Amino acid sequence: MVKKMKSTKAAPEGAGTRNAQGSHLAASVKESAQQIWLAGMGAFSKAQEEGTKVFEALVKEGQSLQKKTQGMAEEKLGEVTGKMSAMAETVTAKAGQNWDKLESIFEQRTAKAMSKLGVPTAKDVQALTERVDALAAAVARMGKAAKPAAAPAKAAKSARTARTAKAETMPPAKPVRRARKTAA
Repeated sequence: MVKKMKSTKAAPEGAGTRNAQGSHLAASVKESAQQIWLAGMGAFSKAQEEGTKVFEALVKEGQSLQKKTQGMAEEKLGEVTGKMSAMAETVTAKAGQNWDKLESIFEQRTAKAMSKLGVPTAKDVQALTERVDALAAAVARMGKAAKPAAAPAKAAKSARTARTAKAETMPPAKPVRRARKTAA
């Protein structure tokens, strides 16, 4: 430590005392400066020795802090990702509902315009298809019923040919006049 200067009793005024005090003061200041310099050198040496140890300890602490920070960041990222997925699903559902409404409005307006133009709807076409199928079935039934009656029709045909042969031998008949309808 720095040494303090001892105070001297009031010295008689003389040149020798002043010089002794001045040189004693200079020596004391010089010794204090020397001690300060040596303390600085010792601190520098100690910092160099322990500096690498402190640096390594700080690196380890930084790595530990980085791992903790990354863990927290990944956790927060997972939470944010979950929230964003939920929001995306909500937006998708709302968009789907709006799309369905828009599609319904479009279909209604298109159907209205087509009915004004006289274009048949799918229901009209279905009803016509069912009627055609029913008529085709009725025609088929009638065709089946007409086939058994074909045998009597052959007999009637042969009777007609006999009549025609007889008619050829007879004189031609006079044509029958029919009354005309007049427009009123």
